Formats: sequence, C-alpha cells, structure tokens
Amino acid sequence: MKTSPSRWFWLIVFSGVAVALLESLHLPAALLLGPMVAAIVFAARDKPVTIHRHWFYLAQGVVGCMIARAIPSSVFIEMAKNWPLFIACVLSAIIASTFLGWLLTHYQVLPGSTAIWGSSPGAASAMTLMAESYGADVRLVAFMQYLRVVIVAITATLVAQFWAPPSTASTPAVFNIIQPIAWGPFGATLVLIIAGVMTSRYLRIPAGPLLISLVCGMIVQDTHLLKLELPPVLLMASYAIIGWNIGLRFNREILLYAAKALPRLLLSIFSLVAICGGFAFMLVHYAGIDPLTAYLATSPGGADSVAIIASSSKVDISFVMSMQTGRFLLVLITGPALAKWVTNSMAARQMKHRDHH
Repeated sequence: MKTSPSRWFWLIVFSGVAVALLESLHLPAALLLGPMVAAIVFAARDKPVTIHRHWFYLAQGVVGCMIARAIPSSVFIEMAKNWPLFIACVLSAIIASTFLGWLLTHYQVLPGSTAIWGSSPGAASAMTLMAESYGADVRLVAFMQYLRVVIVAITATLVAQFWAPPSTASTPAVFNIIQPIAWGPFGATLVLIIAGVMTSRYLRIPAGPLLISLVCGMIVQDTHLLKLELPPVLLMASYAIIGWNIGLRFNREILLYAAKALPRLLLSIFSLVAICGGFAFMLVHYAGIDPLTAYLATSPGGADSVAIIASSSKVDISFVMSMQTGRFLLVLITGPALAKWVTNSMAARQMKHRDHH
C-alpha cells in the first residue's frame, strides 16, 4: 500500500517540529524521539505511513556502524576486566524480566508465551519478529516491546538531562548538519552497510542488519582497514526512520486491543525499569561507575535507542554498549527457551488444575 505524498509531507513537518522542540530543551536523542512521537500521533489517528522494510534495515545498519564507530576494541577488554559485574547485571535483568513475564502469564493478563516475549529486555524488533514464529500474539508483543522502548527512551533521556554535564547541551545536533564528507570512506561504509543488510536477510538473522553491521564495522575499524564515515544527515535520516518505525506500530487497533491490560502492562514495564535502575544504583555504589553510564548500561530499552542517547551524552559508551550488546545477544539466545519453558509450565499447571476438578 502506497502512502500519499501529503502524509509523508506532514509526518516530516510534524517530526521536524517535535525534534526542534526537544532540541530546544537540550534533550538527548531528540532526533529519535521527535519522529517517534509524530508517528504515534499519525498511527493513533489511523493515518499510517508505510515505510518499506528495506529502509528500516538500512537504518538499522547505519546505527550498527554508528555503534561500531563509537566502540573501540577496548570494549572486549572492558568485558573481560569486569566480567563478574557484567554477567551479574545481564543475568539479573533477564531473570527479572522473565519473572515479570511469568506473573503476567500466571494472572492471565496475556495469553501463552506472549508475556515472556513482550517482557524480554531489549532486542524489541528481534523479539517481535521471533515471537510471531513461536505462536505468540505478535500485536501484544509489539505493543509491550515498543511501549517499553518509548518509556525507557523518555526516562533515559530525562535521566541524561539531569545527570549529563552542562557541556552536552551546547549546540543542538540539528545545527551540525553540514560537515565535510570523506567520500572514499563514506562509499566503503555504505557498501559495508548494504552488504551487512543483504547478508542478514539471506541468513534470516533477527535484528541482523544491526548485529552484522556492528560486528563488521568493529572488525574493519579495529584492524584499521576502514575509518567508518557517517555524515550527520545520514544519521539523522536513520534515527528518523527508526523512530517512525517504532511509533507507527501504535495503531488504533493495537491500542484498543491492549487497553484492558494497560494498567498491569505499565506496572510491569515500570517495575522492570525500576529494577534495572536498582542495578544501576549498585553499579554506582559498589563499582564507582558514573550514574548516567550505569543507568544507560542497565536500561532495558532497545540497543539502538540507548546507543543514540549514549552517543549524544558524555558517558563511557564502551561500557554502556558492552552491557547492552551482551544482554541483546543473551536475550536472543535464551528467548525461545524461556518462552517455551513458561508456556509448558503454564499448560502443565492448567492441566493439573483441570484434573483436580
């Protein structure tokens, strides 16, 4: 279904206004949150805009390279150096999210394994894609995942605003658009992104464009084969596409479908955010990590949105992204097994209950 040019025009205009408003408040990740808010309004009013999946894959690839550019090879040294802390935080977040998902299933707020897929911390697009192939209600999974991404992105942005040093609020990103481009490295970076997207589609890896571009980008950069070149205009467009893709999930049908369960879903989401905030407090208190780095590292949002916020704030991005990437990979590996376990245990419990009656 083609989108009329007028809808694209107004979506871009409203996104621009939202970005300018958020930038005027010096909020990090305004380039992601502005388009996201505009898309939610359009979708809720049943005026959706269709974004071709290839554009979304390319945007994921750009963000993957952006993360790779920001992460030096020392990230692996960081993981090795802090491995007990790293494993404890990652596993704690997954255990907490699984327990909250189990509660939602136990009290029949959501059917089957839907709550587990919806509660998984991070990897929102991957969880939504994988849930469908495992028989969960993909509408509710998408609603839970992207509602949490929005809440986490807004919360993390506000936390960044309170804790970021004053210098981070100097010149808004909107005014840094025009910069000289190194065309050779830029062309090579584009080839790497497109190759990563094509490989991920061929191998059918969930969230593959982000992961493959991230891994390949780190390899070429750390081996000095290529200095990744990502002009501000390309990054802005990619942030907007990701923001729109998240916001456009919130159509009226999904909102009405989930309205009945909304209070309990919000309680679950805020509980997970608070629990991860507790992990952040422990990192600050026991490991001496600065509050904003600790919060972003443990934040249960999508790795892409956290990366955008981290890149626009003065934080230890190697620590943030090592924690986020590690949890992202572990969630992808453990997600299907956890969902199957909860579904089987709930089915066995219901069968036992029926036998007793």
